[in-house]
Amino acid sequence: MAKKVVATLKKEGGVSYAKVIRAIKSDKTGAYTFKEEMVPSTLVQDTLNK
Repeated sequence: MAKKVVATLKKEGGVSYAKVIRAIKSDKTGAYTFKEEMVPSTLVQDTLNK
């Protein structure tokens, strides 16, 4: 199924997307969790600055 999703995101003339993965540290345990987002390539810097 992942191949189908990737294939539909790469259409000509469409918006190109980037996958942003951030590590977030838990205050309680100190363990890291990862948050994944698919964002348009033009908004990657805005997403990382949050």
